[in-house]
Amino acid sequence: HRPESESMNYFDAVVLGIVEGLTEFLPISSTGHLTIAEKALGLDLADEAVTAYTAVIQMGAIAAVVVYFFRDIWRIAKAWVAGLVKPEYRGTLDHRMGWYVIVGTIPVGIAGLVLKDVITGPLRSLWVVAFALIAWSAVMWAAERVGRQDRSEKDLRLRDAIGIGLIQVVALVPGVSRSGATISGGLFLGLDRVTATRVSFFLSIPALVAAGLFELPDAMGGDIGLGVALVGIAVAFVVAYASIAWLLRFVAGHAITWFIPYRVALGLLLIGLLATGVMAPT
Repeated sequence: HRPESESMNYFDAVVLGIVEGLTEFLPISSTGHLTIAEKALGLDLADEAVTAYTAVIQMGAIAAVVVYFFRDIWRIAKAWVAGLVKPEYRGTLDHRMGWYVIVGTIPVGIAGLVLKDVITGPLRSLWVVAFALIAWSAVMWAAERVGRQDRSEKDLRLRDAIGIGLIQVVALVPGVSRSGATISGGLFLGLDRVTATRVSFFLSIPALVAAGLFELPDAMGGDIGLGVALVGIAVAFVVAYASIAWLLRFVAGHAITWFIPYRVALGLLLIGLLATGVMAPT
């Protein structure tokens, strides 16, 4: 670790912002990569402010989703509000999608609150990241093999939102990947890859906004200044926007199993570094 007198700086903010933006929406685990990056930068993984910072810079990635999907989000929000008072809106996909996002977010919200000390404590280990990267790769492979991928966005039902919402809870384990979990869940339920990815994006908004706001006091209460936080958020926004555009084009013609070799290789590399003592787990 660096000396206690040295807090996070703007270089750290830029590096972590790039890592967050690149990995938040790809099925390779942003939390896992941020944990590795923080360790490489010499930051104290046990420091609550450092843990909180990873959630705060996610706000940049979320802003990227909101900007990228603004028309969709605005249309869904309007239809959802209208449906509360006008019955003719209640059967529309946009109104239902509003409910799907709300219902799908409830499981991870409850789990995040109940398991906060576990998530920010024992699970903040590079051993956990390493094994989760490898283990969830098998689930992603199975999702591509088993999923029928014959259902589009218009075929979405409440049970899909509940199922994907429940599987999103697993992504609280660093190394699993929130997008990897939710896209896999959508594929298991028969959704086509683009629909599963879009649902994953929509579900990410309330989940990550809540996590960022929840952790903001810890980040601001530590040695991390507002400027460092804003730089990380801004960098994450720019990089995440480009990542979203790329991923949507990629999944239209490629299986998510393309990410498995990288996940497994990174997991094995981590295990090797930890086993030989080159890198400490926390």
